[in-house]
Amino acid sequence: MKTKNNVMVFVQQDDGRIADVSIELVCKARELADRLKVGVEAALPGKGMAGEAKQLVAYGVDLVNCIEHDGLYHYTPLPYTKVMVDLILEREPQIVLYGATTTGRDLGPRIASNLKVGLTADCTDLQIGDHELQGKLFKDILYQIRPAFGGNIIATIVSPEKKPQMATVREGVMKLVPANPGYKGEIVEIKPTLEAGLFQSELLEAVKEARTVNLKGAQIIVAGGMGAGSKENFQLIEQLAHALNAEVGASRAAVDAGWVDKAHQVGQTGTTVRPKLYIAVGISGSIQHRAGMAESSRIIAINTDPQSPIFQIAHYGIVGDLKDVVPAFIKAYKNKA
Repeated sequence: MKTKNNVMVFVQQDDGRIADVSIELVCKARELADRLKVGVEAALPGKGMAGEAKQLVAYGVDLVNCIEHDGLYHYTPLPYTKVMVDLILEREPQIVLYGATTTGRDLGPRIASNLKVGLTADCTDLQIGDHELQGKLFKDILYQIRPAFGGNIIATIVSPEKKPQMATVREGVMKLVPANPGYKGEIVEIKPTLEAGLFQSELLEAVKEARTVNLKGAQIIVAGGMGAGSKENFQLIEQLAHALNAEVGASRAAVDAGWVDKAHQVGQTGTTVRPKLYIAVGISGSIQHRAGMAESSRIIAINTDPQSPIFQIAHYGIVGDLKDVVPAFIKAYKNKA
């Protein structure tokens, strides 16, 4: 495999387990690489990661660079920046992708600063296309697509003049493809020499808070918007979710109103979801919200306004007041159960 101009993914591992967002990025990298007719590389810093690296190959990685060092078991900025910058300078990829996690958001700008290249943060889509700048045509460059101005517009950003083109990508926005156990890829172990001076910080204790909301993994989501009218009415949405054993979702407006925590927010500035059933209650259906849930298998919309944009993508629409419709929903479901 050529080791130049590939699409590279920084693979985040936490306590020896590969982060879900890194698998999502590998799937997208495979799509981009196929368009560019190049390979996919993964950069996996850590300790004892050879076993985990095998699953990356199954998602279409041609070369996994296992960067092994005791000091890389937990993320610390300087050692990770050093090994990633060294690898990028050696392999010369044309694109490098990072998850928009706390780690990726810290590491990506450090690498960009070292390499003096651009970096687009919090992308929700990535495409390949051409761009003309000052009479010069740049072919097959990375379109880095992200919401801007509070999610009110969608910006397409390009950085064609220097490589690698780099972006951090939000969790959940890239679709997972099925793993192919028969895919052939190579795993290479790299043992860097890291000076003691790089370890200026030390992780003494990691305190993790259990996630109470799992929108990404939910099969059913009942989401409420400003159409609920009040925090008290929003409780009806929570009651319907409880009856259906579903997760509670919300529009940004409902979160901003203080009716529910931001962890429940669905949309471009929240979580992207693809449940089997999405029930949108009192949600008008702005483009920002629809971008986060439009790929749900079935969408039911409940709204008093028959002209609401949400009805354009809903499989089933109910025009009515949630104070009448939601209790009837709950009663009908319980009677059937």
